[in-house]
Amino acid sequence: MTTTYDCTDPAQRGEGLAAAQRALASQQCVVLPTDTVYGIAADAFSPRAVAALLAAKGRGRNMPPPVLIPRPQTMEGLATGIHPDARALAEAFWPGGLTLILHAQPSLTWDLGETLGTVALRMPDDRVALDLLTLTGPLAVSSANRTGQPAARTAAEALEQLDGTVAVYLEDGPRPQDAVGSTIVDATAGVLRVVRQGTLSLERLREVVPSIVGADGQAPDPAGGAAPASGAHAAGADVPAVEADVPAGGADVPAVEADVPAVGADVPAGGAAADAAPSGEPGRGPVQHQPDRG
Repeated sequence: MTTTYDCTDPAQRGEGLAAAQRALASQQCVVLPTDTVYGIAADAFSPRAVAALLAAKGRGRNMPPPVLIPRPQTMEGLATGIHPDARALAEAFWPGGLTLILHAQPSLTWDLGETLGTVALRMPDDRVALDLLTLTGPLAVSSANRTGQPAARTAAEALEQLDGTVAVYLEDGPRPQDAVGSTIVDATAGVLRVVRQGTLSLERLREVVPSIVGADGQAPDPAGGAAPASGAHAAGADVPAVEADVPAGGADVPAVEADVPAVGADVPAGGAAADAAPSGEPGRGPVQHQPDRG
């Protein structure tokens, strides 16, 4: 049975968060608001739940979902070999519209799809989303729409597209008409690279990490302005399509659909603590991962 809760009503908000927590614990999907658009969420550590999320959207394992997290510290338990520049961006822009593609902790028992060892993490700047994440831990979340259709700006719009595939809908008012997804940064190599331009501009990112390569393949020019990137970052070489649910043509586009361990925990049983995590694999190239609006 599908139930919608009006989270602008304090009484329904509490009931809705509790119902969403129960649904996620039973491997069902829920729809929740974020600071960009509405998302469909599932327990990231339940292959069955992630499969249900992908089926609800009508997409395959080659387009794995991002993971939303409740606090920046959670990144340490889910990723390894974190680049110092990625940490600087997280400190500057979380919570907010920044998704970081990182090397996933190899000890984690999850199956988000064909990620080839990466995970895309974001801390949303939305109170309802953060309250739910605090109750559940990280959630696999994708934009709440069928693949190829407009992203939902309200829970009601999500219901029109997803209907009975979702157990609980948390409505918290419309997102802006011109809402765009997060800016996605690949931090799996030595130089960070924007793979989708979203709500955060390249100029703002370069205020924190001057060396970051733009989505158009442009590297910063030491003399000012921008210069073409070389090698894998050459303009157009493997930059994914900007549209959320349209696969890119490149063969090595990093994954972007990437915050759920056991309820109440930030890291699932068997996960490695940050100080015990294995070293990173900086030599591994980016993997095929498609951009999402979240």
